[in-house]
Amino acid sequence: MNVLVVKANNRPAEAGVSSKMYETFMETIKDAKNLNVSVYDVFAEDTPYFGQELFNAFGKVQNGEKLTDLEQRLLNAKQKAMDALTAADVVVFAFPLWNLTIPAKLQTFIDYVYAAGFAFKYDANGKMIQLMTDKKAIFLNARGGFYSTPETSQMEMSVNYMRNVFGGVFGMEIIDEVIIEGHNAMRDKAEQIIDEGLRRVTEVATKLVNQVVLV
Repeated sequence: MNVLVVKANNRPAEAGVSSKMYETFMETIKDAKNLNVSVYDVFAEDTPYFGQELFNAFGKVQNGEKLTDLEQRLLNAKQKAMDALTAADVVVFAFPLWNLTIPAKLQTFIDYVYAAGFAFKYDANGKMIQLMTDKKAIFLNARGGFYSTPETSQMEMSVNYMRNVFGGVFGMEIIDEVIIEGHNAMRDKAEQIIDEGLRRVTEVATKLVNQVVLV
């Protein structure tokens, strides 16, 4: 089974909880001979921001015109992200909630792959058809405050957004989620909250390995 792990936090593990979640997941699966694991680090990859330059590049390619360096980088980055997603059976996202949403670099990765004809399409009646129903997703998310209460849940635009994109539009089956929250709001219980979350990350990673073994 091909597993793509999308790492979306460049803070060190001692400072970033979702970075700890990533490291815990990777440590748990490192000896799994039945998994082919690749990592796409959104902060380490060359990922110019999505904008008009990419559309300019599309037009130039169609017309056989020479691309600028930025246009070529954008096309290369978009293709690399799409290829990584295409090859994956399971995609694991380790990401924080920053300012109520996802990091801009993760948004850029999504912008690259959120494409009609690749992740979804429309039928003759305009109905959207999901094109990635054969893939599965796992979300590992950390947020320092509490966003699972009725009063705050609608403010949360990281996990909700990822569910809507990868589950709703792309059609992936979201097989597991681990959300660590409240460690900044409750400093006196932070260690306990984080440790419990990391234990659940280990369980999710072990479950993935065991599922593959059973198959």
